[in-house]
Amino acid sequence: MNRLEETYDVVVVGAGHAGCEAALACARLGLETIVFTVSVDSIALMPCNPNIGGTSKGHIVREVDALGGEMGKNIDKTFIQSKMLNRSKGPAVHSLRAQADKAEYSRSMRKTLENTEHLTIRQAEVTKLLTKDRQVTGVETYSGAVYHSKAVILCTGTYLRARCIYGDVSTHTGPNGLQAANYLTDSLKELGIEMVRFKTGTPARIDRRSIDFSVMEEQLGDERVTPFSFTTDPEDVQIDQVSCWLTYTNERTHEIIRQNLDRSPLFSGVIEGTGPRYCPSIEDKVVKFADKDRHQVFIEPEGLHTNEMYISGMSSSLPEDVQQAMYRSVKGLENAKIVKNAYAIEYDCIDPRQLNPTLEFKTISGLFCGGQFNGSSGYEEAAGQGLIAGINAARKIMGKEQIILKRSDGYIGVLIDDLVTKENTEPYRMMTSRAEYRLLLRQDNADQRLTPIGHEVGLISDERYEKLLKKQELIRRETERLEHTFVGTKEEVQSLLSSFDSTILNGGCTLADLIRRPELDYEKIASIDKDRPKLPLEVTEQVNINIKYDGYIKRQMRQVEQFRKLEKKKLPQDLDYGQISGLRLEARQKLNLYKPVSIGQASRIAGVSPADISVLLVYMEGKNTI
Repeated sequence: MNRLEETYDVVVVGAGHAGCEAALACARLGLETIVFTVSVDSIALMPCNPNIGGTSKGHIVREVDALGGEMGKNIDKTFIQSKMLNRSKGPAVHSLRAQADKAEYSRSMRKTLENTEHLTIRQAEVTKLLTKDRQVTGVETYSGAVYHSKAVILCTGTYLRARCIYGDVSTHTGPNGLQAANYLTDSLKELGIEMVRFKTGTPARIDRRSIDFSVMEEQLGDERVTPFSFTTDPEDVQIDQVSCWLTYTNERTHEIIRQNLDRSPLFSGVIEGTGPRYCPSIEDKVVKFADKDRHQVFIEPEGLHTNEMYISGMSSSLPEDVQQAMYRSVKGLENAKIVKNAYAIEYDCIDPRQLNPTLEFKTISGLFCGGQFNGSSGYEEAAGQGLIAGINAARKIMGKEQIILKRSDGYIGVLIDDLVTKENTEPYRMMTSRAEYRLLLRQDNADQRLTPIGHEVGLISDERYEKLLKKQELIRRETERLEHTFVGTKEEVQSLLSSFDSTILNGGCTLADLIRRPELDYEKIASIDKDRPKLPLEVTEQVNINIKYDGYIKRQMRQVEQFRKLEKKKLPQDLDYGQISGLRLEARQKLNLYKPVSIGQASRIAGVSPADISVLLVYMEGKNTI
């Protein structure tokens, strides 16, 4: 039988946010790469919310950019509103969030892929994974074509055996009515890969012309926009922005939902998959937060060239007649016309504990994966994983040591460590509270943390790396100048302090001492800093944060140093924990299941106690392996 056969270095299955980053990373590192998608129109599709970033997610986008990824650059080109969230709080939780023009975002990313050397796009459904002796050798498509490769990266998103549901309507399609991928799951199961069933959901899209915005609260973007990418000129993103709007559900809304819960597939048992706890449907909210008399509803435009408005905060799988009554009960939506019904989507994904921290399967060499296929949720989490999977697949082929981001390196490190180490019974969503070193892992310093790694990998140019080194030198010199510049009790100093209700000086202090005061900062003391050099905002921002939070930063760095000591203590992958006396039974079982790569990772496994870690340390020291 004749059939098409081709050979590539890397095959990427799926062209969503994870697949795009994985494919671009491999191709940019010089590997012949092919990316498969069920539809070229779904490349970088935003099937749910029309935004990039948000609390903690904005950190991930800046980290992707710092490592040499594309998401930050792409949203900078296609956003229609931008906001820095949590400005009233400390810098650790400042998070950038941008509304995207969904169609433009997808079109722009597709253009980038189409014009990247060494990258081929192919519309086809991958149905089978090919292996030999537990080593991946390629894939087979629905037509029977075979694509040989040295590595495969699975980024299937929510397409595997996908089922979209609202009320008693159930269609076996992917998001937005696109074709599902119905065959690959069986091939993965034949290889012994454990699959799970998760769900997510999306709200209705409503025609802008049927909405009364006059009774809603207008939500404006920032006066001065901060770009996501460290390479974007800030002046290029100062655009005319669109508005979003805020309204609320009410008791009538909640009553409609309660009266129809028996018709909700979420509560009737029709939906089998587990949904995300931190992004619940509106019916979930009404049931779980019965004491609340209203919930926020944000009305967000899907783009500049469409009248579709996204009803954020009201995802649902209720029948369409209930949806219409429910949405129309909300202030400003009384005459709402639904363009697309809300729906829930079920899909197959894996238990990510089958992966190494490199995102390669423990039992199948050369098979990597990223995104919602790994049991996570969100575009940003997907992009971060896709980038790391792509980097590591490329490095494995090139015979180089793979990259493992530590929890102290970035939110991407926290994300991957949580996925491969902890039991996740629902789609994993990143939050700032998951990062124990979040004062060090700020969105503003992502370039300083991760660009050196991106440069070492080969995704950051020498020119960009040199620019970073110059920036760091300016930060160091200005910080040192402020720490050694003394001010006395002169009249102008006392006048400045008085104007900010700051304690008057009885003796001299440094400019840095003044910046550390809660009511003062770098900009506020400018009038008494006569020798201040003219510096870029990105430098002065870092100087201000480094000085103001110096004590807290040093404390976290000491904690990180202790953490790194445990991470450096490697554990053999063939170690049989059942043979180590002193370990509790649960610890033996969990350690044999997870096969942690280090003492540090072992310490984060549920069921492994500090006492078990002490036993492990003694055992490994006795073997002279630590």
